[in-house]
Amino acid sequence: MNIGIEKFTLGRVTGSTLKYASLIIASIVVIVPLLAILLGSFENYEEFNRPGFPLPGNFLNFQNYITALTNTQNGGLAGIFAVGGMGRAFIMTGILLVPSCIGTILIGTMTAYVLSRFKSRLTGLVQSLFLLAALIPAISTQVATFQIINFLGVFNTPFAPIVLYLGTDVISLRIFLQFANNIPFDIDEAALMDGASFFGVYWRVMLPLLRPAIATVVILKIIAIYNDFYTPFLYMPDRELGTVSTSLFRFIGPYSAHYEVVCAGVIIITVPTLILFLVLQQHIYNGFSGAVK
Repeated sequence: MNIGIEKFTLGRVTGSTLKYASLIIASIVVIVPLLAILLGSFENYEEFNRPGFPLPGNFLNFQNYITALTNTQNGGLAGIFAVGGMGRAFIMTGILLVPSCIGTILIGTMTAYVLSRFKSRLTGLVQSLFLLAALIPAISTQVATFQIINFLGVFNTPFAPIVLYLGTDVISLRIFLQFANNIPFDIDEAALMDGASFFGVYWRVMLPLLRPAIATVVILKIIAIYNDFYTPFLYMPDRELGTVSTSLFRFIGPYSAHYEVVCAGVIIITVPTLILFLVLQQHIYNGFSGAVK
């Protein structure tokens, strides 16, 4: 009996050790690059270009941040936010965010409403197609996607990424669908008996009850579009149409660059998403927990 208890205890200890060891390793993999960028933002040009991984001589050296914003050393506005057009890029990113989030909410909630309320043989097929699309690498479809965007005549305009962002992804659809499945059918029947149409049930009943899921999807969509580099870089190559990520990349020259200033710029543009996540993280957790339930 004691041997069995010892084996059980040893197994639990081993399992807990492996679990926390894997979490620590995963945290290190995520934190180390961010820590390197943060430390690099406090280094000067000579310190940053020394071999190895030297620590900054002064952790209160904010000159790179000043240079990234204004570059007062050369007089006038010549920093990343001026030369790279980061101020304009923030406006362009906002222009992409608003219609993309609205479109994702409408398309995703409508799809979830139909799949959860109108059961047929096609319901399972549609859900399977969504899962199949998630398994296909996005890079393998870029040739066809680029031809479609070019055919529509929206290449090198803000409409190109907006069209691509409008489509709901499988994660957003799954969140909407799980919340919709938890809404009782009795509410729909009561609304239909009162004379509401199917669209009225969706607009007046389903959509308000999906607010927790909508908040979760909007937060995830904002972070995804804000951090996306590939789509605006490929479909909006014009420098004047740069987003936050592409404008920061274009600041790096073909032969040289002040990467310590670029690190400061990375920290600056990371702060909004970090604040957004910290403030609204409860909505994200509630959304995922509700989807799981």
